[in-house]
Amino acid sequence: MAKEGSGYGMQAGGGHMPGAVNTAFVLDMQRKLYRWSNEDPHRVFDDLFNLVCDRRTLSEAWQKLARNSGSRTPGTDGMTRRSVEQRAGGAARLLDEIREALRNGTYVPQPVRQRLIPKPGKPGQFRPLGIPTLIDRVVQMALKLILEPIFEADFYPTSYGFRRGRSTHDALERIQKCLHPSSRGSSVYRFVVEGDIKGCFTAIDHHVMMGRVRRRISDRKVLRLIHAFLKAGIMVEGTLRHPVTGSPQGGIISPMLSNIYLTALDERYGRWSIHPREPGKRAAARRLLDRKKGKPTYYLVRYADDFVVLVEGTREDAEAEKAALAEFLKTELRMELSMEKTRVTDVREGFDFLGYRVAQTKALRTGRLVGNLFIPKGKLTDLRHRLKVMVKSIPTGRPLAYVVDKLNPILLGWRNYYRYATLACRDFSRLDRWIWERVGRWLRKKHRKTSWRTLRHRFTTNARGQRLRWADGSKRLRLLREGGTMRYPHRSIEKPNGWNAVQRRDQRESMKGFWDAFGRLNWG
Repeated sequence: MAKEGSGYGMQAGGGHMPGAVNTAFVLDMQRKLYRWSNEDPHRVFDDLFNLVCDRRTLSEAWQKLARNSGSRTPGTDGMTRRSVEQRAGGAARLLDEIREALRNGTYVPQPVRQRLIPKPGKPGQFRPLGIPTLIDRVVQMALKLILEPIFEADFYPTSYGFRRGRSTHDALERIQKCLHPSSRGSSVYRFVVEGDIKGCFTAIDHHVMMGRVRRRISDRKVLRLIHAFLKAGIMVEGTLRHPVTGSPQGGIISPMLSNIYLTALDERYGRWSIHPREPGKRAAARRLLDRKKGKPTYYLVRYADDFVVLVEGTREDAEAEKAALAEFLKTELRMELSMEKTRVTDVREGFDFLGYRVAQTKALRTGRLVGNLFIPKGKLTDLRHRLKVMVKSIPTGRPLAYVVDKLNPILLGWRNYYRYATLACRDFSRLDRWIWERVGRWLRKKHRKTSWRTLRHRFTTNARGQRLRWADGSKRLRLLREGGTMRYPHRSIEKPNGWNAVQRRDQRESMKGFWDAFGRLNWG
């Protein structure tokens, strides 16, 4: 294959550029890479290292990292963004050193610093998080900027984790739509296989991973760089360990690599799912054909390593698919399916996915079975426990404004995530009342000699006709109910990612021109 670098239309290794110019250069480059990859599924790129080493790419990578609070967290070398900016030459000098090390082949990734992060809602369980050095994060970000558009064109529309323009709510909305009745009648899906892979990120096989990367990338320097990051050591309590498998969670490129690896799962269910670059009607036709033949069909929705398989068939078909899936993971990806946590569930009983409870229930007005999202009782209990511990740990010497500042970000984030649940308004009202009482207990403990009536008069507000809420000056405790609830807006399964915007616009203009010509032909 001819050198791809000749087609980029950009000079690699350009001088230092302002931030806006760096962003324009990288975005234009990404759109070209995405377009070439999307137009030719078999194209292999063999001249990407110069783009990784380009000063504008490294500068854009630094700007993205500098905007992230994680830039204040040091790796094994103790370097942070502030220490870099305070030394002579600042970030520009560091980027020149990185570029020179990459070009002369002396760059070697340093071991990552491992931290154990408690798993939410699972006391005593921890998730390992790897923290690369700042220099390694810059190089990984530069790699991600170049490689992500190429592989994005190969990812399936039913994959939602760690992809531009996609979120957990998009995955949930896709499942909900599958459980809704259609113009042909009630939903055909009766059972669901709740997938759970044992230690997914730590079980990634490096040989299998590199084989999947080589389908698109043949640049040896880029391949060596990716392999070096996979083999980088892990510093655990002063002891250096060299991993045989896995990609440390916390690395910049780890989510992208895991998506490349787990695309094999999407390919397994590709007969019934929409392929990349394929109209949705073709997948529907394949499912309809199997349905007429009396065969079971399966529909996968995946968010990184969390996935569910919707089954159109009997429970026996679902159980058989669960066993077949375990065998596939073992032989093809060298992973193990947790048979204890992987359950086959009736969709009317409901299942947990991405923090929501998904269930098929009867609609109040029509009585038809529809897909609904609910807030799990366990999540409500976890939130109460978290807020209770937080409020009790705040010394009474602190002002109420301090308590409000601590609680508001949690309440706002929790409300924004669960506002799409059915009956969320009811759950929010109950939580608001509970939080009111919990903060009230803290205030009574702080002001022991003050009556409850005086505290309410002094520390509450009823502005804009809303329910009474605790306030201290301009600081007001947020209510979960404020802002209301809503249904998540339905969007096409094909999401804009920032690189296909030009392509989609060109398609719209092309179709507009076709219909204009058609109108002139028919109507003169």
